[in-house]
Amino acid sequence: MYKEEHELFRKSFRRFLEKEALPFFPQWERDGIIPRSLWEKAGEQGYLCPWVDEAYGGAQADFLYSAIMSEEIERIGTGLMGLSLHNDIAVPYLFHYGTKAQKSKWLPACVKGETITAIAMTEPQTGSDLASIQTKAERDGEHYIINGEKTFITNGIHADLIIVVCRTDAAASAPHKGLSLFVVERDTPGFKRGKKLEKVGLRSQDTAELIFEDVKVPADHLIGNEHQGFYYLMNQLQQERLILAIGSIAGSRRMLELTRDYVQGRKTFGQSLGSFQHVQFKLAELHTEITIGQTFVNDLIQRHAAREHLTEEVSMAKWWITELAKRTADTCMQLHGGYGFIEEYEIARRYRDVPVQSIYAGSNEMMKQIIAKEMKLPAK
Repeated sequence: MYKEEHELFRKSFRRFLEKEALPFFPQWERDGIIPRSLWEKAGEQGYLCPWVDEAYGGAQADFLYSAIMSEEIERIGTGLMGLSLHNDIAVPYLFHYGTKAQKSKWLPACVKGETITAIAMTEPQTGSDLASIQTKAERDGEHYIINGEKTFITNGIHADLIIVVCRTDAAASAPHKGLSLFVVERDTPGFKRGKKLEKVGLRSQDTAELIFEDVKVPADHLIGNEHQGFYYLMNQLQQERLILAIGSIAGSRRMLELTRDYVQGRKTFGQSLGSFQHVQFKLAELHTEITIGQTFVNDLIQRHAAREHLTEEVSMAKWWITELAKRTADTCMQLHGGYGFIEEYEIARRYRDVPVQSIYAGSNEMMKQIIAKEMKLPAK
């Protein structure tokens, strides 16, 4: 699947992360945030949004480069996911639906690492049900006035540019038909950040509440067409869920590697823990499932790069592989014994980072609902 140029890129990006992220990652986990300097260094080296057109500072790289970056980021830690969100989830909205003027204004800084992005969908009372979003944007001459709250926003503290999902037509014939996307910049009056959320896992990833009180944005900060936001979200969720599946399978493989090495070195009852049949069978089962999952994900990467419509398949990958990651984390922590419960061991961090993967980007229950719809099963 990956060509020589892809593997050369992987080696280069891996070296970058091993130098600029790996030695400092434990401290970032304690600090609860990753420094902006990492973004700036990544931008300088061409590791932010490499798929963007050359006209805006990118390299017009194919999607396989994004897949490689997601895999390598996960090798270091899931708390680095903000890089993937910026690269392959938030910025694509600007690229695909923005005007030429919007792209010229914002994309170069996104590529350089001078501007960090976020996308604000989730609200305190609205998660997977995007059609129920209540944050409003009302037209006022040449501006829109935004009021509402968002929560669980990845990159929420660092973000300089936030794509905000708002309701622009309260009287739409169907709730999902009244949504639009807007760009809100860091210093816009009325926009403020709530508290940085303290999470069970992903501790180095800044996740925050965002508050909009009479935030006045120019009309040219509307992305795409008014009232078409839901359709833009649905179009881009395929890539978001695939990126999550790529990271989840890479994380599962990392946990398996950690545990294989641990049981080979751990002595119990006078012999290697890895020599016990039960342990071998558990690891053999995980190795088989992870290999199956990797095969499925690799197929989806190639098909997504070829711009196939994969709503059903990506929904399958998102739920099944994130559940596999949870099973892997549980088994691997158990095989580490008491050491698996100690923060000094990487498996402990992996264990607490995994559960949220079945929640964000649409809960796994929603993924099954999508699959059932694609199967033409009766609607409720």
